[in-house]
Amino acid sequence: MTDIGSTNGSEIVAKLEQHVRSGSESAVSTRVNSSSGNSTDSSADSISETQATTTNGKRKAELDFDILAPPYSLSANRTPHQTADLEEVPHGISRQARDLASYAFPVHRLAEVLQDNTMQPLVIVACGSFSPITFLHLRMFEMAIDTIRELNKYEVVGGYYSPVSDNYRKAGLAPADHRVRMCELACERTSSWLMVDAWESLQPSYQRTAVVLDHFNYEINVKRGGIKTKAGERRPATIMLLAGGDLIESMGDPNVWADEDLHHILGRYGCLIVERTGADVRSFLLSHDIMYEHRHNVIVIKQLIYNDISSTKVRLFIRRGMSVQYLLPNSVIRYIEEHGLYVGMSEPVSNVLKF
Repeated sequence: MTDIGSTNGSEIVAKLEQHVRSGSESAVSTRVNSSSGNSTDSSADSISETQATTTNGKRKAELDFDILAPPYSLSANRTPHQTADLEEVPHGISRQARDLASYAFPVHRLAEVLQDNTMQPLVIVACGSFSPITFLHLRMFEMAIDTIRELNKYEVVGGYYSPVSDNYRKAGLAPADHRVRMCELACERTSSWLMVDAWESLQPSYQRTAVVLDHFNYEINVKRGGIKTKAGERRPATIMLLAGGDLIESMGDPNVWADEDLHHILGRYGCLIVERTGADVRSFLLSHDIMYEHRHNVIVIKQLIYNDISSTKVRLFIRRGMSVQYLLPNSVIRYIEEHGLYVGMSEPVSNVLKF
């Protein structure tokens, strides 16, 4: 029996062509792992490859084509495909804890040694709901990397998502353990450097962004002593908040952000701001006293290709039974479908209209 993960593309195509030509029920024998835990029994190894075999009522040939077909549709009248688990967290990487007692700060992709001793190590942190995480959330980090390289000052040594806890009580917020898991699925297989930290999501009360950045500073600079240089000395990493233009504009609301927190975030750490359509970030920086005071710690990232995917719109599409394909990673779409997230949820019309 051949494992789909160990078969190259040309072999799969050749076998599928053979199947079409011969019209046999099963010319390709592939082990398929069901997301619900069902799998082809090992005793099937002794069955002839030309013999019809069924799994959950499907012929093996049908299952084989499911793996190669366009994946995962959030449709009320369809069940999840029987698919190989191609986008799971790679082996050897621990998933984030679901309670504080077993929590450990993730460092599996944090660079241990600075490649250029002339650069300042930089860790980028994105705080938010991520309900669900979208391709824009992933793309923001890549845009940040491009902008940082142009400055020729920092070397990015790590990037983190920090999903907010359930105590944030925002409309459209899926349970924290689901949001953390979706972030893991999104970045562990689509990125070589992004990680997810569950510390904020596990807290018994809402944690201000300033406190969350303090947590990252403690874990990386205090507890671990920063990042090593090639000479063997340790250098403290700069921690910077990555945020969209809409979040930055909310900093002008004293009911949302305390002045002391803004001084702490912008003065001690700094901020990378991604422009969004309709958000005039530079004018806001000029008009806001605290942000203008710390303007040298604020880096504005211009979107050269505008991407306005929003989690709010994604949730709306799911509630309306519309496709969200190519807005989210396939693994996240599958997870939402398997757990029935957002389907029965309602949100104020004002939340949807502003996006």
